[in-house]
Amino acid sequence: MARPGHASNHRLLDIDEDEDPLDAMIARTGCVAQHRELQQCMAIWQDWRECQPQVQAFADCMTGQQRSREP
Repeated sequence: MARPGHASNHRLLDIDEDEDPLDAMIARTGCVAQHRELQQCMAIWQDWRECQPQVQAFADCMTGQQRSREP
């Protein structure tokens, strides 16, 4: 018997069923534009070494978001 609060339909995150959890996480960071630019570059070049400016911009954004959340 399941413990109270541990039902199989319990959702830990409020995410749309059709939405990718990674996309939802990135959307919450505010770094969506940088992530899309990186994805577009990777679609064109298929080599992260060719996309270093986009990689750096996304990393800088994510680092900035992490720092803004620290106490």
